[in-house]
Amino acid sequence: MEALVAVLAVIAAIGAACATDSGPASTAILTATDVGLRVVTTVSPITSLAENIGGTRIALQGIIPEGTNSHTFEPVPSVARLLSQADIFILNGLFLEEPSLQLAKANMKQDAVILSLGDRAIAPDEWIYDFSFPESGGSPNPHLWTDPILALKYAELIRDEFIRLDPDNSDYFAENFSSLRARIEDLDERIRAAIATIPEGNRKLLTYHDSFPHFGTRYGMEIIGAVQPSDFTELSARDVANLIDQVRDEGVPAIFGSEVFPSPVMEQVAKESGARYIDELRDDDLPGLPGDPRHTYLGLMVTNMEIMIPALGGSVRALEGFDTGNVFEGESRAKYPQ
Repeated sequence: MEALVAVLAVIAAIGAACATDSGPASTAILTATDVGLRVVTTVSPITSLAENIGGTRIALQGIIPEGTNSHTFEPVPSVARLLSQADIFILNGLFLEEPSLQLAKANMKQDAVILSLGDRAIAPDEWIYDFSFPESGGSPNPHLWTDPILALKYAELIRDEFIRLDPDNSDYFAENFSSLRARIEDLDERIRAAIATIPEGNRKLLTYHDSFPHFGTRYGMEIIGAVQPSDFTELSARDVANLIDQVRDEGVPAIFGSEVFPSPVMEQVAKESGARYIDELRDDDLPGLPGDPRHTYLGLMVTNMEIMIPALGGSVRALEGFDTGNVFEGESRAKYPQ
């Protein structure tokens, strides 16, 4: 493990991102004709959770385009106007979206709510510091949503705020949450059953971005590292060689890259270590396009499991027939910037 940590110290940025540099967000204004609460969110998994609680009774707009760097995303000026009209701004927190948070504080109405989910979902003694998020940097790994039960806590926090802000729709929000809770608890059991089919020695993850420590804690997967250059430059030959040796020594059958961003380093590591390289995992970029059955938080988790588990020698039969669609009835009104 020491060799891998040494390599990661060279190649991983503190707070390294899920994707590339920020791009412009879709900033359609939540006008006075919109029904119900005006909700602004950051990353798409959170947008999906909010949508499934609020259903057709909220006007919902995400601001971080899918496939961009949520850690370094800089909102465009028009986002300030969007936030000024919002009743609630929902973000992950744990230092993930600091520029967006500061913009919200400067532009939101006095009675508007800023809901930082990660800061309320777990206590500081539950924070995880690791390869890309060392304790010396002060920012814990913020990717709580890869643990479905922590995502359920996010949904509970969203439900409570929606009910407080719009009590007339409290029964509707509560019913949607109940349906989502049942779906997530079912998913959790299915994932646990599927991972149990992976040979114990293969339950190891080396990923491009450091998104799965909370997932690993919940399901007994060893996170042996994450590979993402801080400035996207090439590694030295020694760094790559050390990483190849580490992967070979760990007996990792497959390593996982990003669905959006290619990594020649991971390709080389896989080729020379004998591991299989699969560049299809997603961090906060939902599968498909808005409106597709899998373009949901549930779809994100199932798709990642279908990629990860068979590559490590397991079966995803337990996930067959799981419904990844939205839990509410009616057409989606949420805006997911692309």
